Amino acid sequence: MELEVQIKSLPVSPGVYQYYDRSDKLLYIGKAKNLKKRVASYFTKNHENGKKRVLVKKITSIKHIVEDTE
Repeated sequence: MELEVQIKSLPVSPGVYQYYDRSDKLLYIGKAKNLKKRVASYFTKNHENGKKRVLVKKITSIKHIVEDTE
């Protein structure tokens, strides 16, 4: 699965992450102190919030930008 590879290759640096759907439409932008930890948490947790659960199902690719701080 390509998404798993993208998550595993994320740095532990601070930065911004962007989630895209299959038509390359931007779904969500977030920031994190640790990109790998934050992004992986979306895919390992069992989300109570229905909105987050739907978001995670739509994600097909992830892009990121490394910054000096969150």
